[in-house]
Amino acid sequence: MSANEPNSEYDIVEPKADSLIHSIRSFGYDLSTALADLIDNSITARAKNIWVNFQWDGAASWISILDDGIGMTQEELVKAMTLGSKNPLLPRPANDLGRFGLGLKTATFSQCKRLTVGTKVKDGKIAVRCWDLDYVSDCGQWRLLKKGSDSLGFNSIGDLNQGTIVLWDKLDRVIDEEISDNRAHDHFLERAARVKKHLAMVFHRFLEGPNPLKIWFNGRPVTPWNPFLINQQATELLTVEPLFINGKRIEVRPYILPHHSKISQEDHIIGAGTKGWNDHQGFYVYRNKRMLVAGDWLGLGFPKEEHFKLARIQIDIPNSLDQEWLIDVKKSKARPPQNIRQDLKRIAKLTRDRASNIYRHRGKVVSRISSTEFVYLWQQSVKHGKISYKINREHPLIRECVSTQNDTKALDSLLKMLEETIPIPMILLNYSEQSDNIKGPFEDEPPKELIAVLEDSIKALSNQGLATLEIKKRLLAMEPFDLYKEQVVACCEKLEEGRK
Repeated sequence: MSANEPNSEYDIVEPKADSLIHSIRSFGYDLSTALADLIDNSITARAKNIWVNFQWDGAASWISILDDGIGMTQEELVKAMTLGSKNPLLPRPANDLGRFGLGLKTATFSQCKRLTVGTKVKDGKIAVRCWDLDYVSDCGQWRLLKKGSDSLGFNSIGDLNQGTIVLWDKLDRVIDEEISDNRAHDHFLERAARVKKHLAMVFHRFLEGPNPLKIWFNGRPVTPWNPFLINQQATELLTVEPLFINGKRIEVRPYILPHHSKISQEDHIIGAGTKGWNDHQGFYVYRNKRMLVAGDWLGLGFPKEEHFKLARIQIDIPNSLDQEWLIDVKKSKARPPQNIRQDLKRIAKLTRDRASNIYRHRGKVVSRISSTEFVYLWQQSVKHGKISYKINREHPLIRECVSTQNDTKALDSLLKMLEETIPIPMILLNYSEQSDNIKGPFEDEPPKELIAVLEDSIKALSNQGLATLEIKKRLLAMEPFDLYKEQVVACCEKLEEGRK
């Protein structure tokens, strides 16, 4: 039977080229995830340098990704340009960041209508192929062109001994091709800036360490964004746990990030990442060091709330567990298998509890100080199921004020008035909307303001007959002086000299 003769058992039903190729434009990529998908290919091709360029030219604007990887032969290029060129069910090399054989095409078509790829192996000639969606629509066939864009950006591959360039133009999903004014230009640059931040996050582990990958964005190096602030001394790594799925190991590393009082303002801004501190809490799922999920509680039933924002948990999975984790084409979502969900819930709860303690106690390492030793000015009270806050009458400054007042009833009335009029609704509203802008104790105050209160506290403790060493110990376990250890030590040394 010839290929053209009908078969009694089946029909050959080929999808219409113009219909399908436009349908796959709606896979749900945004610009950042689309370009990250292309960089995966460069990393798999063992590139040491990747150059990302955004070139504005109104309707003729273009975006390119150039790498110095191993390149492809012409036969390999045609295969790479074929939709579904790889079976996602087949095993992949351990370092392969792909899965479906769709990323190059679907990521591209989600953003533009013309994809040109030029590539060459070491000492080889440049091979070129192009998908032009307008041309496919016109001819109604899967015609892969042998000549692509003549954009100037394409010529840069000629300077390399080997490598690949992916060039996008007809950027109908990136820019409005009918508008080319200054606002359109600014919007193009804003989108480019967001892409740069996304790449710094998703590929940070490739950009760090010995022999790092280098990504250049419009000629400037991309600085990695590590969500765990591992270079900060106050960052806390909890117990690392291995878990197993079908005999394959994954690793879970829970981190507690420093309270903002423990790091510089610049580092705090960096730690907020692209989405802010609150949205970046949760699990970070990595597949072969490439970030898939950036801060999510993975459907385990935990809400994102302000007092858990210091909790970030790293999970490393191999690409052999893609099906179990329901990795999608965009490599931007993952869901844990049922048999480890309880373990992840347990780890998440422990991490969230620890993060909440750090957050609520304004950055103190609470495990080192027992609750009986630490002195708080405010105490929480629960009566008939209702929460209120009281001033600690045993605080040294309060006791000193009471002992020196003739009219203690008036002082007690003043304290009671302060307790009953705390603007709790306003405080809660401000914390939920702009928690990072809440002023810390004596933050931005002149040093003399802190020293004056510190000296009064030392006087109050001294009047109780305490030795200098005991005074220093109590002050270091007292709000807010635990945040100003150097000043406490200096004032206590001054006290000791005065006693001699």
